[in-house]
Amino acid sequence: MEFISGEDREQMTFFPDSIDDYVSEDNPVRVIEAYIDGLDLESLGFIRTQTKSTGRPPYDPKDVLKLYVYGHMNRIRSSRRLETESKRNLELLWLLRRLSPDHKTIADFRRDNPKALKNVFKDFVRLCVGLDLYGKELAAIDGSKFKAVNSKDRNFTKDKLEDRLKRLDEKIDGYLAALEKTDSGENIVCTEKPPEEIKRIVNVLKERKKQYQTYAQAIERSGGTQISLTDSESRLMLANGKYEVCYNVQTAVDAKHKLIAEFSVTNDPNDKNQITPMARQVMETLEVETIAVTADMGYNSACDIAEAIQIGVKPHIAGTDNDFCIPVADGVQTGITSHKDGRCVYIAERNIAICPMGNVLYPGHYKKSKGEAVYYNRQACKQCACKCTAESRGLRYRYRMQETNFTKEYNDKALAVKQVRIKPDKAILRQRKSIVEHPFGTVKRAMDSGYCLLKGKRKISGEFSLIFLAYNLKRVINILGSKELIEKMTCLASSA
Repeated sequence: MEFISGEDREQMTFFPDSIDDYVSEDNPVRVIEAYIDGLDLESLGFIRTQTKSTGRPPYDPKDVLKLYVYGHMNRIRSSRRLETESKRNLELLWLLRRLSPDHKTIADFRRDNPKALKNVFKDFVRLCVGLDLYGKELAAIDGSKFKAVNSKDRNFTKDKLEDRLKRLDEKIDGYLAALEKTDSGENIVCTEKPPEEIKRIVNVLKERKKQYQTYAQAIERSGGTQISLTDSESRLMLANGKYEVCYNVQTAVDAKHKLIAEFSVTNDPNDKNQITPMARQVMETLEVETIAVTADMGYNSACDIAEAIQIGVKPHIAGTDNDFCIPVADGVQTGITSHKDGRCVYIAERNIAICPMGNVLYPGHYKKSKGEAVYYNRQACKQCACKCTAESRGLRYRYRMQETNFTKEYNDKALAVKQVRIKPDKAILRQRKSIVEHPFGTVKRAMDSGYCLLKGKRKISGEFSLIFLAYNLKRVINILGSKELIEKMTCLASSA
């Protein structure tokens, strides 16, 4: 018995008359075509949407946008690979009508339109809201680290620079001592290198020392703790058990169909104080006045939770099963991390803090060595039945603040507070992982998007707009099917 054999390559074959015959009616590229053709790219903020009377005519931005969306849906992110695929991929030949933009043109489109790409992402979310694909009742918030275009060797922290400078000083001193002995004739064979070579090495080390000192001065001026040379906005973070230079991408995922409602690109290594800004964006996008939000213990910050409650959020945060007090009529500024259990709420406008029992804590002094401002109220703590700390001098909550922000002036007049009991629903907490971890797993593994290709938060925001748009589009196609989705988009467009 012989093996299965193919057809003769020289055999004449009658192919279909058009490329359209090769693309089935339920192919996802037809959804990409239908959705993007219905967009008004000029109103969304894309550049070069109108052609000029002179010069070489540009590619239609819609065609390049189709190319990128298709690429992200099929694990093709590189502009060079997209150029290659546009010449040989049958689906792209159909989608672009045999156009093949140069890789530089493709890359420039993504680089030059970050804000417009975010608007497209939001537009598709609004479309899905119109199709009743968002439950608008519960959203899960979480962050994940995505590797930046910056190696660890090109990232310097204060400690790393101090260590490098110390070792350089030791090397320079060692070479200078050897050179001095050689010049004085005390030890002619003290080193294998000739004096001229030693001088050259010392000059190189001194130049490197100046460079490191420049980096240290830049960190000091910025008020931060590290500097990245390739991508200045990226930061060294703990990701998957090891330190990498990354961005922390926050997402808010709706519980109904695991569709991403909002996202934000940050360079903050932790997730503190992200509930309120993310929840506010979600409520604005989904057009709701209140929504339940769930997150892990990394989001447990009293200031953030207090502000979220004030804007209509029902928080279900892991590790929060306690009392704390919030102002009733006053706004609460986020970004301040409290000491120990984090149940103290700081009011920046009044420069005071409120303890879980409703007592006002006043600014005491600023510890320059630790970079901390101390707030406490000894008299209130003496009369309080709740022993929050074991310190004999009274309750002391510390907040990490910049020295320039610390002032001894405070105001607690006409302050109204309300004690709030935070008790998360365990059933909602159990749903959290299945809701919010699902998109990250799909994006990083199935879509090969676990790393950044661009530099800077603004451009990376545009990059992730494409990634999350492609994710949402794939989810909706899996839920409704390509033909039904096209029909519903057509109905919505005709009724608008």
